[in-house]
Parts: sequence; structure tokens; C-alpha cells
Amino acid sequence: MNNIKRIQEALAGRGLDAILLTNEKNQRYACGFPFTDGAVLVGRERAFLLTDSRYIEAAEAAAGGCCTVRMFDQTHGLYELLRGALAECGAGKLGAEEDSLSFARWTATEKQLGVSLLPSRGLMGSLRASKSEEEIASMIRAQRISEKALEEVLHIIRPGMTEKEIMAELVYHMLKNGSEGNSFDPIVVTGAKTSMPHGVPGDKVVCDGDFVTMDFGSLSDGYCSDMTRTVAVGHATEEMRHIYGVVLEAQLAGIAAARAGVPGKVIDAAARGVIEKAGYGAYFGHGFGHSLGLDIHEPPFAGPRGEAPMDLNSVCSAEPGIYLPGKFGVRIEDVMIVRENGAEVITRAPKAELLVLNNG
Repeated sequence: MNNIKRIQEALAGRGLDAILLTNEKNQRYACGFPFTDGAVLVGRERAFLLTDSRYIEAAEAAAGGCCTVRMFDQTHGLYELLRGALAECGAGKLGAEEDSLSFARWTATEKQLGVSLLPSRGLMGSLRASKSEEEIASMIRAQRISEKALEEVLHIIRPGMTEKEIMAELVYHMLKNGSEGNSFDPIVVTGAKTSMPHGVPGDKVVCDGDFVTMDFGSLSDGYCSDMTRTVAVGHATEEMRHIYGVVLEAQLAGIAAARAGVPGKVIDAAARGVIEKAGYGAYFGHGFGHSLGLDIHEPPFAGPRGEAPMDLNSVCSAEPGIYLPGKFGVRIEDVMIVRENGAEVITRAPKAELLVLNNG
């Protein structure tokens, strides 16, 4: 899939003749090819993908239909080819990614090209926020892979396993079921460590009566999935069940508040209000959710400071939690598509009640 036409249509609105893409994810979004190790230049009428000998054959096959693909080498360097492509585009006003290009590289690029770069004012982020149905289909495929992996691993978890062992099983089963890789480093924590939202898997052993929290995601066509499930092993106390119920109620309230045009902070407030009413407001420190796509964290965000309205067809996580330091924590995370009249949850993994594992 490629989005050259969408980018070209957006250039005039930013007062640009062309945009230079150096961010790998933006390059993939533009031309559908994941490994340029070079640059993508999108002008109002033409687009260029510039790469080296390692990728030229694959680049021509993948992106030749939407871009002019050229190879740089020791004789004809990247910037030489870029200068030629700019001349062919007739581009006087050249935009760049001010949110991902370092100052050093920005100034070096200006010197090499002999032009002043202009901020694109978030052009790529605004385009990537609203997903096409093709992009959504890729994200749903990634989600199904993750769910299949979880289903298989739930039959394996038992007292005596370490967090690292459970993480390794999740990674193996995601890859076995078709994932291109991890959308982020999986989080697997147990016992008191579940009170750490981003705890690092270690050698801690699962014990009878522990919570296990697993936060992980797969990749399909470069697009991310993201999900979290908290389960109990052996048995669960009434307090554990109560906290789980509060978190689930908060998640459902946030999902119910989500629709295109609603500021992220409104969605967050709907979920946060449930947790505060239950007396656990001090133990929910992060936001309700974040958008995702080619990156695991993308704007817009559904948090307390989320002033921006949610874009139509943005894909956002729904992941409230309660974390009691030194005791335990619970997080439940699904992914939803923000539609005009509400949220479409694409996660199918069960969550309606706390799952207690008894694998022996």
C-alpha cells in the first residue's frame, strides 16, 4: 500500500512544493517500502525513492508503480540524486519533518542541497492519524495474531515459570502465527511487580495467587497491534476481583465516550471518573490511551491533556489501570477504531470476568 496521492494533495495546504521524508515510518507510509536507508521525496506531481544497492531490486518491485526509484552509490551520492530530483520536480519550497529530523541533520541537509528546509507543520502526523480501511485491515490481522498467541500461552502459564519464560513464549507464538516481529518489547510482570505499569520482565517466578500482566503486540504489513490482559494464577482474592471489575468498568466507560471529534481528555475523563469514584484515583497515573499505526505511539492521545479531537478512523488503545504499590496492579487494554458515531473495538480476547488459570 502507498499514500503518495494523499501526501501530494496535502502539500498545497502547507504551502510546499515537495516534502523530504527521512523518517523510516513516514517513508514506508508514503511508498509502501520499509527499507530505503535513503530518502523519499514527494512533489506535487512526482515522487522519488532513493536507496542503495542492498535494496534497489526490492524497492523497484515494491514501489516502482508509485515512485521513480533510483540508486545512489560511491559515484553518485544520495544528495546528488536529491538535487536532481528537486530540479525535476521544480520544487522551490521544500518541507521536512521538523518533529523527527535532528538539528544537526537538518542543517547538514540544507547545506548539501543548497536550499532552506521549511517545517512541514505536522503534515505526516496529521495524515497518518486517520487510517484507511486498508491500514485498519493490517492492524486487525496483527491483532488476531496476538490474540492467537495469548490463547496458546494461557495454557502454558503455571506456578514456577518466570516472567522471562512467559515473555519468550508470547514472542515465539506471535512469530509462529505470522507476526513480522514485536510492535514493542513485551511487558510481562507477576506478583507485586504488576503494580509497575511498564515493569521489565525478569527472573521473578509466578506463584499461586499471583496476578500476571501481559502487554504485547504483533506486526502485520508494518502496522502494530497492542493489547494487555491481567490474569490470576491458581486463585484470586475478593480484592483482586474487585479491582479487576473497577478497571473493566472504567475501560468500558472510556470506550463508550469515544467518537470522532471528541477531545482525548474527554474520553480519559469518562474512564478516570469511574476509578476516582471507586476511591482509586491516586493509583491511575497514565492516560487512557494512545493512537497507534506504523508506530506503537502516535497522535492523537486520549489522556488528561489530550486537547486535540480524535480523528475519524484513528486507531486508539483503551488501557486504564489501577496500580497499588508493593501489592499488585491491573490493566486491561483493547484497541478501538474511532468512528463517527462511536468506537469499534477490534480486540476479541475475553475480558468480561477475571480469568483464573489452573494449569497445574
